[in-house]
Amino acid sequence: MHAWVVDHVTRMDGGPLRRVERERPEPGPGQVRVAVICCGVCRTDLHLAEGDLAPRHPQVTPGHEVVGRVDALGPGAVRFALGERIGVPWLGATDGTCRFCRGGAENLCLSPRFTGWDHDGGYADACLVDERFAYRLPAGIGDDQAAPLLCAGIIGYRALRLAEVPPGGRLGIYGFGGSAHLTAQVALAQGLRVHVLTRGAGNRELAGRLGVDSVGGPADAPPEPLDGAVLFAPAGDLVPVALRALDRGATLAVAGIWLSPIPGLDYAAELFQERRLRSVTANTRRDGEEFLRLAGRLGVHATTVGYPMDQAQVALADLADGRFSGAAVLHA
Repeated sequence: MHAWVVDHVTRMDGGPLRRVERERPEPGPGQVRVAVICCGVCRTDLHLAEGDLAPRHPQVTPGHEVVGRVDALGPGAVRFALGERIGVPWLGATDGTCRFCRGGAENLCLSPRFTGWDHDGGYADACLVDERFAYRLPAGIGDDQAAPLLCAGIIGYRALRLAEVPPGGRLGIYGFGGSAHLTAQVALAQGLRVHVLTRGAGNRELAGRLGVDSVGGPADAPPEPLDGAVLFAPAGDLVPVALRALDRGATLAVAGIWLSPIPGLDYAAELFQERRLRSVTANTRRDGEEFLRLAGRLGVHATTVGYPMDQAQVALADLADGRFSGAAVLHA
């Protein structure tokens, strides 16, 4: 089968990915094999290819927003039927025994494994998944629509919850790519006032089309104090900016797995008055199930740009250079 691998970490103009031929993987106990229909392109894939996240093993295949059909069952795998359409997400496994897993916080597991980082993901003709960590997908959501929901949507949903914006409150969104444009739709449907602060004319136009309450540049002050904010842009220099925009007692949730260094904080201007700064490390399976049900009910719509699978390197380069709005999806 065809598969893309991270051949060497470098900036995208150096061509970090290489397409190779591999044997089709055979599922082990409790695993299913998924014939890939499409795979979303996540900024985490870009961080992996460019070395911001060190690959966990040589020649790893990226991709963790995978939509496909089960085409082989490993020993003991009974959750899904052959031919069933499922989603393969970022969270690929937890140990189930550490103090965090036992306490219901598997997002903080001490020994997690992630799709497309610890084990091979969906930039390929097929991939494996532990059936306990795969998702059934809402029937009314098409393949290219479902793919970005599996990480961008789920992580954005968790970040929105952690920002703790009260009903009818004021939410700030910093950066407006694949995850943010999905989160904004949920927030608007919940009756929040949404202020988007982002660079790029395309992103601003998309935010305006979705009906947010205001759109500005990333360093601009929103038109009113924020009850909570989510930082999607992987830019540490925006952390003080977003903290200054918060009202007293409000929370900034940082949604990305990687963030550039945060410059020195001014305690009085940016953290005092019980402002809070928190990260989003990963999601739980419960987060994923809740979000997928909500997305189906609310009609959350992903703005997608399609690429053939053999153009994965082009799609990542376009993401790095901000050449599209919304989310890219690779089609097998």
